[in-house]
Amino acid sequence: MTVEAAVALAALVVVLAGCLAGLACVLGQLRCTDAAREAARLAGRGDEAAARQAVAQLAPSGAVLGLSVTGDLVTADVSVGAVGGLLPGVRLRAAAVAAREDAVDDGAPS
Repeated sequence: MTVEAAVALAALVVVLAGCLAGLACVLGQLRCTDAAREAARLAGRGDEAAARQAVAQLAPSGAVLGLSVTGDLVTADVSVGAVGGLLPGVRLRAAAVAAREDAVDDGAPS
């Protein structure tokens, strides 16, 4: 009976670890999506430094920001290794696009 209990307990631990890793991946993906959206918005305003700072604050640690401009659109791409790199071969990635904003001066006092 003890061998069966040990196998069952080991299987339970493996399933629990898989569930926790999956939940951590979902939360990391949501954080990457939020960071990419905010970075695209800030980069569209022309503030690349603030975009990088937002990714550092919002995304999981170790996230990398890539910015590209195509015409009037700015694309922010945030990627990071899943669960702090503990899941080899799994990368979380999110991209967001925002329109570039031009400085508007209509002569009105601010």
